[in-house]
Amino acid sequence: MKQKAFVALLMASALCLAGCGLRHPGPRPGQLTLGMVTDVGGLGDRSFNDSAYRGLLRARAKLGAYIQVLQSRSAADYEPNLSALTNLHFQMIYAIGFLMSLDLDQIAKEHPHQHYAIIDAVVPDPNVVSVTFREQDGSFLAGALAAMMSKTHHIAFLGGQDIPLLRKFEAGYTAGAREIDPNIRVDVKYVGSFDDVASGQELANVLFDSGADIVYTAAGKAGLGAIDAVKSRDTDYVIGVDSNQDALAPGRILTSMVKKVDVAVFDVGRAIQRGKPLTGHLVLGLKDGAIGLTDFKYTRKAIGPARLARLELIRRAIVSGKIDPPDTRAKLATFKPVAL
Repeated sequence: MKQKAFVALLMASALCLAGCGLRHPGPRPGQLTLGMVTDVGGLGDRSFNDSAYRGLLRARAKLGAYIQVLQSRSAADYEPNLSALTNLHFQMIYAIGFLMSLDLDQIAKEHPHQHYAIIDAVVPDPNVVSVTFREQDGSFLAGALAAMMSKTHHIAFLGGQDIPLLRKFEAGYTAGAREIDPNIRVDVKYVGSFDDVASGQELANVLFDSGADIVYTAAGKAGLGAIDAVKSRDTDYVIGVDSNQDALAPGRILTSMVKKVDVAVFDVGRAIQRGKPLTGHLVLGLKDGAIGLTDFKYTRKAIGPARLARLELIRRAIVSGKIDPPDTRAKLATFKPVAL
């Protein structure tokens, strides 16, 4: 890569993340090059984008990759960020988030020899590997645990945007709760944004004040608002998402539903390095080890061994196929608890 081209990119994009290789003149000859465009939540969301970035950092540490991240402040940044990395011929370019699917589809068609990956969406171009997850699997476990722990028989779900992807979290969570308590009340609210922290906090407080004592948040950076809300509540819990958020409010985050975007990012990069780029649509779930709950570092004692044992039975039932968590509201409507 020529120094002139690299400097031009830096001047053209003030959104480049310092510390991701940008102080170097460029990759070494033969070095694996991986570029990433974040979703609007950006780095620092302690959730989805940060999980993807950990995969990139691991590729740098384990594969010797040269990495670069461009942050998107709005949807208007997707196309120019993807184009900037494309023009520099990174061996793999990651689009982190379903909102980039249309822009990526267009760019991938225009550059058929460039390899791309997208997380949480399917772009059916031959040079794109699409990675999606069975979020309903982990959400089912989160809902089951919430129902076991709730003292009010009233829990809640707080999503970012009311879209099919987030309804997978919602449906799985609600079904998991009904597996334990068929009559439990599950309130559902959506922030309408993945980066509005203040609204996330406000809506979480509304849910808590209405009687829900556990709120599962799948709202990106907006979910940090829910975590802020629970910090001042001694008997309520939040369930985090995507990354292990348990330490953000020790003892008040019951668990986090971890979606291992970092593993997907690393595996896609390793395949490129081996000369066998992944293609098509990869679906990863609980049985693949790509979805699950945390190890309850701060809440294990409060949960207790009996609940943990019951949760393990449910986990095994999902892995074996005995329980198939619903991923839509229509499937949720017909879900029946399974006798274990």
